[in-house]
Amino acid sequence: MEVTNRTGNKNNKASLRLTIFIPMAVIFLAAIILGVVAPKAFYDVENAIVQFAFETFGWLFQICGNIFLFICLWVMVSRYGEIKLGGKEAKPIMSFWNWFAISLCAGIATGILFWGIAEPITHFMSPPEALGITPQSEEAAMFSMTTTFIHWTFIPYAMYGIAGLAIGFATFNMKLPYQVSSVLYPVFGKHTKGIVGEIVDNICLFAMAGGVAAILGVGTMQIGSGLNTLAGIPTGKTLWTIIVGLIVVTYIFSSYTGLNRGIRWLSDKNSKLFIAIMLFVFFLGPTKFILSLGTQSTGHFIQNFFVRTHYLSPIEGSAWPRWWPIYYWAIWLAYAPLTGMFLARISKGRTLRQFMLVNLILPATFGLIWFSVFGGSAIHLQLNGGQLWEAIQKSGLEISVFAFFENFPLSKLISWVFILAIYISIVTLADSMTTTVSSLSTTAYNNAEVEPPTKVKIFWGIVMSSMAIINLIAGKAGKISGIDATKQIATVAGFPILFFMLLLAFCVIKMLVKHKEYDIVNHPDTAYIEEEMLEKNQADIAIQ
Repeated sequence: MEVTNRTGNKNNKASLRLTIFIPMAVIFLAAIILGVVAPKAFYDVENAIVQFAFETFGWLFQICGNIFLFICLWVMVSRYGEIKLGGKEAKPIMSFWNWFAISLCAGIATGILFWGIAEPITHFMSPPEALGITPQSEEAAMFSMTTTFIHWTFIPYAMYGIAGLAIGFATFNMKLPYQVSSVLYPVFGKHTKGIVGEIVDNICLFAMAGGVAAILGVGTMQIGSGLNTLAGIPTGKTLWTIIVGLIVVTYIFSSYTGLNRGIRWLSDKNSKLFIAIMLFVFFLGPTKFILSLGTQSTGHFIQNFFVRTHYLSPIEGSAWPRWWPIYYWAIWLAYAPLTGMFLARISKGRTLRQFMLVNLILPATFGLIWFSVFGGSAIHLQLNGGQLWEAIQKSGLEISVFAFFENFPLSKLISWVFILAIYISIVTLADSMTTTVSSLSTTAYNNAEVEPPTKVKIFWGIVMSSMAIINLIAGKAGKISGIDATKQIATVAGFPILFFMLLLAFCVIKMLVKHKEYDIVNHPDTAYIEEEMLEKNQADIAIQ
């Protein structure tokens, strides 16, 4: 099947990478069948993997986030920050605003909508018992905000940033195939093209599909809860299935229109919607309290950063680290390779310093402001009789934002607007990730600039949405909440990526330190990459 890029070039033919497509299709279809036939067994398998990952490698999960952050900051302030993706003559493919909007929405946008109220109020009302913090105290507020900042700002974007930097440099400067595995060239050389590359790309695709399924599950539950609150529609399996179906249809249509239309338009509108909602809460909420708590919390965040990013409770044996930081690092890791792949694609023509500014510093700063506004408002409301925690205890975390808006003027209107923002966020995320997963499971000359075939996008869209529904159902069979079920699948997806990302970090350092040896575009006279690795058209079989 001939695939045309959006500039009208018909010379590129997309082909399935059978060594990627077939194994992953079989694994996910088998998981879906198991989830339908034996949901309890599906849950038990997930739980066993999560428990092993936490008990054996929890310490490594905690350390790796700081490693990635320091490397990103090093790149930003070092002389390597001047290196331009695609060479000195490369031009950006979109405006600065569109670039930032897409980066924000393709990263953690769906998550901040769900957890903006839910996480700060949870930590404020129920801090880990092992730490001896009194609930609803000022100490609890500082713990709550600091912890939330850590989970949602610099570390997740550092994971995306280091992966995107590596893939962008390998693709646009080293002229290697647009594949995650290309970043391993500094270690494996020409062998990256063979079995090593196939294994890595399979693992990354598995992780991303699992990560997207987790986010789809969280967003679906929140939309369902909102529809139940506002319209009295019973929530549960039937409503979840309908919501996911509508999301799939929307993002497949958006994906079909391509990067420069669907994703760009959605990200632009969604980012503006975020800002409007945040300003609404800031000005109509407890503005002075938000500013005071946000300022103090930022200080605590800076002061206690290393304490909070290394907490594992080895003596008390608290389960808190498993269900909070380890879960977060796992899901960000699951997203990192393919989110990085997508961010690399839209960053051609930018320097590495600009890349880190837009894909790390700015979205992380937005996260600090967002959680200061929503977290501060939620804590103030709870202290003044808002009963947010009581609503959560009764109906689950997914109800938190709607219970929150009941205390504002135009509550129903803003709640409907918020549901729209959630919907667009999920569509934007799923659109970008479906496109990236499809790109990884196909191959074409100049693959970074070619839209994958629609039929492949539809296949992966259906697979990931099915995994989301199956996981929620399996969670109920395992007698855990839907939120905990999404945490399970996210941790399973991210566990194998932990080790790959550490290897990727080493490769990034080697690429940059020896950039004159690897950078074919900027240093054609001194760079050297084996010819067989430069063959971009690695088709296995053309899609008919």
